[in-house]
Amino acid sequence: MPGWNTQDIPDQSGRVAVVTGANSGIGLVTARELARKGARVVLACRSEARGNAAVDRLRAELPDARVELGRLDLGDLTSVREFAAGFPYERLDVLVDNAGVMALPYGTTADGFETQFGVNHLGHFALTGLLLPALLAAPGARVVVVSSGMHALANIDINDLNSERRYRRWIAYARSKTANLLFTHELARRAAAHGTDLVVAAAHPGYAATNLQTTGPLAEGRPAAERLVRIANRVVAQPAEAGALPILYAATDPGVQPDSFTGPRVAMWRGAPAPSWRAPWTLNDVAGQRLWAASEELTGVTYGALKG
Repeated sequence: MPGWNTQDIPDQSGRVAVVTGANSGIGLVTARELARKGARVVLACRSEARGNAAVDRLRAELPDARVELGRLDLGDLTSVREFAAGFPYERLDVLVDNAGVMALPYGTTADGFETQFGVNHLGHFALTGLLLPALLAAPGARVVVVSSGMHALANIDINDLNSERRYRRWIAYARSKTANLLFTHELARRAAAHGTDLVVAAAHPGYAATNLQTTGPLAEGRPAAERLVRIANRVVAQPAEAGALPILYAATDPGVQPDSFTGPRVAMWRGAPAPSWRAPWTLNDVAGQRLWAASEELTGVTYGALKG
């Protein structure tokens, strides 16, 4: 793993990948590098216009790339079901649950869930479950759940998953990222218990300069805060190309272990991929099972092949 970079990605020819939130930032870099190595990549994007622009950009940069757009709004379970129902391939080798929102003003998804919990966790929980048959049809398939070092700010509150009692944007974000890690933990446990070779791992980009940081200030009409974030991104953050490395490592490297958490080597902030610290509560079996049961109830999606 020391010094691991995109040149170390194994050949992906013949493999099919889905990357959510692939129209920009880390998702776009992840999709590009998988396509560069020969994978057929579906860019799962909420905005059709931005998604098509990303596809055109990749095809211009990599004329032989096999990339296509899939319309997916993780804040709308109807859209998630439509994406899964229309998925055109019998097998899925790599699913990167990357898309997310961060520190938004309070809002709800189309289904009434608090936006950060609904998009970052529930949307991906439903998507992964609906695509499970295709994942299990691919030997050694990977699911990579993109979390954040910010998960350490807060554990989930199983009795207030939608932050209805009190909403604090950064705590809600941290809880959604803890949910990502608990989902990884429980899905990896179930995959092993049922004797599958599905590898489920988590990763995070450290502090990478993407559009994620400016979404909140933009939504609130705070131009000064937006400018400050953009300056911080230029001065402090690593580029999206570097932030994508832990995700690409988790998605492709033969040495990745189930339920591992990969991030940047230097202070969980920047540098080559390395094992990353995670809060003890993200490895709690009971919490993982309780979140799983609640997620099934809220989304209506059950993982039939991996019950119990």
